[in-house]
Amino acid sequence: MSLPVSTGPVRIVRHPGRVVELRLEDPGRGNALDLRTAEALRDSALEVAADPGGAVLLRAAGGSFCVGGDLRAFAGRGAQTSTYVHAVASAAHAAIQALHDLPVPLVTAVRGAAAGGGIGLALVGDIVLAARSARFRLAYTAIGLTPDCGASWFLPRLVGPLRAADLILTNRVLTGDDAERWGLVSRSVDDGELDGAAHRTAADLAAGSGAALRAAKGLLRTGAGQELRRHLAEEARLIAALADGREAQDLMASFLAAGCRPKAGDSRSEAGEPESVS
Repeated sequence: MSLPVSTGPVRIVRHPGRVVELRLEDPGRGNALDLRTAEALRDSALEVAADPGGAVLLRAAGGSFCVGGDLRAFAGRGAQTSTYVHAVASAAHAAIQALHDLPVPLVTAVRGAAAGGGIGLALVGDIVLAARSARFRLAYTAIGLTPDCGASWFLPRLVGPLRAADLILTNRVLTGDDAERWGLVSRSVDDGELDGAAHRTAADLAAGSGAALRAAKGLLRTGAGQELRRHLAEEARLIAALADGREAQDLMASFLAAGCRPKAGDSRSEAGEPESVS
């Protein structure tokens, strides 16, 4: 029997076979990251890290994986915007670091929108599965901000500097199939097969040679942990500094006022939820 051991916007579920699931559980908000959710994610990730079982599965309830930062929570704070955004980024970054440093394999499953910070959260996995209909979009520059949650660290390492720049600077939208072709995810699967494929992958890993898998992951991660930690700190500093600027605040206000719903045919309309894209 699967045992949920926490509630709120993030839940930990311990499955038979030593699979530990970390699940985003705020589907009505597209699993957006405000301070409450980012802190819950951090606390849950640290709890999982203390007892990770044989493999960890990261996925989300509802139709979107994570639509990024909650712009409604960011907007209207005036001089406090930078402080708030930095707090959200710092909490989310502590979660990313804890997940990156897990000694056991981490499988992430992405359906629907992965935007803004949701990109970094998706890409922290050792094995990343995406539904074919998934939509990946960075979206930061559209609201005058810079990447966080490790997106600007993971992307060049996965797809190369030119494609990373394309994704970050132009806000290009990738489907799950596109993401597989680009090397952004391990593989894409039919939408109805995502949850089953992700759980089977995690279960197979948990049933494997724990010592060998931990040692192999250690080799893959050698030296990367501290480099990521420094990069996350710089991402948090930059996004917070920009969030206080007039340009970013005007763009966020315009984004919210327009409902973030571009005209039909605009590829941006496929990026995800309307009020959470950073």
